[in-house]
Amino acid sequence: MAVSFPDVIAVVPAAGIGSRMQMECPKQYLRIGQQTLLEHAVAGVLQHPCVKKVIIAISPTDRWFASLPLACHPQVDVVYGGEQRADSVLAGLNKADGAHWVLVHDAARPNLARTDLDRLLAELADDPVGGLLAVPARDTLKRADAQGRVAATIDRSTVWQAYTPQMFRLGALHRALADSLVADAVVTDEASAMEWSGQSPRLIEGRSDNIKVTRPEDLEWLRLRWANRL
Repeated sequence: MAVSFPDVIAVVPAAGIGSRMQMECPKQYLRIGQQTLLEHAVAGVLQHPCVKKVIIAISPTDRWFASLPLACHPQVDVVYGGEQRADSVLAGLNKADGAHWVLVHDAARPNLARTDLDRLLAELADDPVGGLLAVPARDTLKRADAQGRVAATIDRSTVWQAYTPQMFRLGALHRALADSLVADAVVTDEASAMEWSGQSPRLIEGRSDNIKVTRPEDLEWLRLRWANRL
């Protein structure tokens, strides 16, 4: 797929602890085969010729990253992240060296397809805002009340699950994240920061198997799926 894109810098926030995984190490350092989730995730974006560098934001107390081959990779830089995802992404943006476009990808999302990344870059090449990979909701969705009972059924035709990568222009994303932190706004990903700043990111449909490892069963699903390729 032809892509008329300038060089892109990727940021991978990897300072979280992944408490829902109930493991001794942060989930990004759990392994599928011989590599960690973080290594698989970084490889997924570095495979694209438009991505010239990946900036990984790790915790100041991280004791796992230095032992990975990524620590010596010529296309990888490392910064210290913060308590919130926005803090870590901002730290990465501060080292993005004036890049025009910045792509942010989850450290625990190891199954990114090259075709999805191609589509994201191609369809956003001339977009004034930027956007994200996402998947239309397939199941019936319920809104719960305070007692854990169904309050309403939501029209799923208007609902999408937000995935990564998410890609925006460096300056606009930096302003949106920095301002949202100052305002103590609730932003859970880069797209929600852009929404908070008044922008409307574009949804690019991607593969549903680009899952984020959040619970132990997610990791087991990926290990079974990858059994023949490891």
